[in-house]
Amino acid sequence: MRRLAMAFYLGSAVITASTAIAKPIVTPARPVTDPKSIASPANSDAAPVPIGDLAFTRGYGSAAWSADGKQVFVATNLTGRYNIWRTDTAGSWPVQLTQSDDAQGSLAPSPDGKTLLFSQDKGGNEYYDIYAVPAGGGPIRKITDTPDISETSPLFSDDGAQIAISVRAKSSTSDDIGLLDATTGAVRKLTEEKVAEYNWGAVRFTPDGKSILANRINVTGTRGSVWLIDIASGKADEILAAKDAIVTASDISADGKTIGITSNEKTGQSHAGFLDLATRKTRWLKPTPWEQSSGSMSHDGKTMVVATSVDARGVISLVDVATGVERPLAFPPGMDREGATGRSFAPDNRSLMIYHAAADTPGELYAADTVAGSSKPLTHFSMASLDPARLAKSQIVTYKSFDGTLVSAVLTIPFNLKRDGSNPAVIMPHGGPTGQTLDSFSKTAAALASRGYFVIQPNPRGSTGYGEAFMLANVKDLGGGDLKDEIEAKKFLVATGYVDSKKVGITGGSYGGFMTLMALGRAPDEFAAGVQLFGIINWNTMWTAGDASLREYQRGLVGDPDKDPALYKAQSPMTYLPNAKAPLLSLQGENDIRVPRGQAQEVSDLLKSKGVVAETVFYPAEGHGFLKRENQTDSLKRTIEWFDKYLKGAK
Repeated sequence: MRRLAMAFYLGSAVITASTAIAKPIVTPARPVTDPKSIASPANSDAAPVPIGDLAFTRGYGSAAWSADGKQVFVATNLTGRYNIWRTDTAGSWPVQLTQSDDAQGSLAPSPDGKTLLFSQDKGGNEYYDIYAVPAGGGPIRKITDTPDISETSPLFSDDGAQIAISVRAKSSTSDDIGLLDATTGAVRKLTEEKVAEYNWGAVRFTPDGKSILANRINVTGTRGSVWLIDIASGKADEILAAKDAIVTASDISADGKTIGITSNEKTGQSHAGFLDLATRKTRWLKPTPWEQSSGSMSHDGKTMVVATSVDARGVISLVDVATGVERPLAFPPGMDREGATGRSFAPDNRSLMIYHAAADTPGELYAADTVAGSSKPLTHFSMASLDPARLAKSQIVTYKSFDGTLVSAVLTIPFNLKRDGSNPAVIMPHGGPTGQTLDSFSKTAAALASRGYFVIQPNPRGSTGYGEAFMLANVKDLGGGDLKDEIEAKKFLVATGYVDSKKVGITGGSYGGFMTLMALGRAPDEFAAGVQLFGIINWNTMWTAGDASLREYQRGLVGDPDKDPALYKAQSPMTYLPNAKAPLLSLQGENDIRVPRGQAQEVSDLLKSKGVVAETVFYPAEGHGFLKRENQTDSLKRTIEWFDKYLKGAK
């Protein structure tokens, strides 16, 4: 059998590992992109996007319709903090309902229209309490006050008499479902998960208010089943499961007879359908090669939303519950998803809240008219200067990786560049690793592309959207095959004829930060500079210092450190960072429970001891990701300056 040699660095020696050539991972069929087909378009109006304008383009945390559908509640950072605002669907100046330095989300309006529930943590520590604010404005009331228990995701019954929430103690590995007494703050748990890797999530109260439709899913998202929990007794009845597969519920019809479901049984590719609750029979939508999931149902139970991930682009369709006939909504190419935390349908059953974004279009919430097919914006998050006509465009490209596996990526192409092999580029690996880069708006990609950088955001093995086999292909091989997929993205850029192979940087957050660190340490000659944001640095340290529930996710990805010490060493950036050569900027939140503060300092100290340029910035009162505008601004500014200095040679 033919052998493939790959050289990686370990310690001070180069180790050549010979492994058998693996078969390509099967993913949806699509053509390979010719690198020479990539072209930098001319645009006389193109100019660097001001960092301040990007920073002041507001973000969106969660949203919900008011009980009568005449207003929308939105958690957004209009003031630089993620607080709650209210706006009329007919159009109005937004009214601020809450004010806090800490981010707020998980919005749940009461059915009587009087109260809005939400969740809030402290300084990004990810331990949430439930709060209430009058829908018309007024004093905020803290319902739960449990520093060592996280309570989030409030969900009202249709009559408003009951509230389900997600509950997890600091020492627990699992999320459970509880009933919240909004007056006393007391919580009665309905589930007590005994298997460490499984979590419960409430989907919807049944229309009669006697039961809760719920999902029980393992932490790696590979196994799951659908349950009905009797509220009076707490008895849970498993109503749908699949052998060696995952099945989940998304909603229940108004008559309580039909449940929207998603499963990857038999194909390994998620597909949407319906469950008849009385007969327990399923029926599925027409086959698609792409991952698909069921969503909200209209209040009358006649229509269901279906979301399809078509090669890094999100498409929303409406499905007639009775016939299964699908009708896609008309939005430009990009990323579309349901916009509301609860049901995305307004009470009129006609308006559907959709979040739409693209590489040249900052995200906005829209009200889609499901009858007329038209839509209107509900929000105006972006700065007027961010005109799509002047923002760089994206293209979905596909290339073959080292083993022949097809890998897709979102490529953002700058204007007005010459095909002379002199231009810089940046690879942006996504977080997760169980996640996917969609063709959405990225402030970092927009800022870099407008300054002449090609920006490519791959979906390497380990990503969602391309089937379970592809998603699991990097388990216990983190920073191995998926890193090679990222390096192949660099080769694709160089092959376009635009990019200088010596002027390629890499940046990412969380697992994207991990990939950045692995790239600089394990392939030290590939990248000229790196910026890592709250990246996983040492799996052993994360195991001992991290959150208990995250430890179970880590176990599924990496294994157990006591049983698999060699795997832990092979998959930790600290093993390879002594070989790093490229300048590294690390950006880290002080309160990050996923990546403890000390890890970033550990990296900086190591690199400096080896004579490598390294700089570390810590942001106070931030967790795993930066939510305060001044920190978002500062981190983006530093990232641009770092690459300008080390890829362009700017002073």
